[in-house]
Amino acid sequence: MFFAEQLTHADAGLVPARIATVHRSRPMVETGSGQVRLDPPAHAATTDLAVGDWVLMAPGGLTALRRLERRTLLRRRTEGAQTRQLIAANVDTMFIVTSCNEDFNVARLERYLALVNEAGINAVIVLTKIDQVDDAGLYRSQAAALQRDLPVVALNAKASDAAHSLSPWCGPGQTVALVGSSGVGKSTLLNTLADKAPADAQLTGNTRKGDEKGRHTTTSRSLHTIAGGACVIDTPGMRTLHVSDSDAGLDMVYAEIADLAPTCRFRDCTHAHEPGCAVQAAVKAGDLSAARLERWRKLRTENRANTPVLSGPRGNKTPDPRRRRR
Repeated sequence: MFFAEQLTHADAGLVPARIATVHRSRPMVETGSGQVRLDPPAHAATTDLAVGDWVLMAPGGLTALRRLERRTLLRRRTEGAQTRQLIAANVDTMFIVTSCNEDFNVARLERYLALVNEAGINAVIVLTKIDQVDDAGLYRSQAAALQRDLPVVALNAKASDAAHSLSPWCGPGQTVALVGSSGVGKSTLLNTLADKAPADAQLTGNTRKGDEKGRHTTTSRSLHTIAGGACVIDTPGMRTLHVSDSDAGLDMVYAEIADLAPTCRFRDCTHAHEPGCAVQAAVKAGDLSAARLERWRKLRTENRANTPVLSGPRGNKTPDPRRRRR
């Protein structure tokens, strides 16, 4: 319905297609009867398109006439870049994948959650490699504590019941995406969800002994159809994940801190040393982890430093990357 409402009488006869991969030259689109290469819309660059975007093209044509407005968009800021990198568009649910080994890192998971929340995408933590540990319960409880009402699914990505475990989010018309570090089993999980034949399966790789870090086997984002009528977007492992433009996303992750902040004595309380700080009182009472508060403080500082301040006349403000919040 969201996309249908964007169509006009002038669009009658145009063919909708979905961006399946984005290469440097031209993107590939899924038309429903196969994938074809497509030129971006006029006055648009390939980098303006994200996997998951919907575009309209003329019948038999090879050029996108226009891109439909996105319902959701996940993007991240990379080191030294003025603009944020587009990761995936029109995603309903993000599977944040981590494994039950040394890859499991609550601080990194909180970063993912902040960005996914800010994008307006539902988040699910997917714990893989449960067959390699005696008890995945500790990992599950730590993950569930990262955010209120956060769904956590523990599975073996190679097992046939993995698809069933994730089926509540993979119904007809739904789009899910996989994000996480290299080596956690994203490509293996994709192969299981899509029931791919060996010849069509995504490449998978082993992790290094000692630190459980994986090599990049997925080198670009790609869209795949899976049983049940859903689509899944696979993404490469991200080595760096900078938080920016994510005030609301952070408030969702650290909701207990956001709820306490208005009861502090001072409106601009930093929750570090001020008298009458409700957050510090919660730490002293054992109701809030000091380590979690420190992670919040670090991400809040990083977010403010990386978020450009809007400048210019009222009503015509634009981001000024040279100025940062203090």
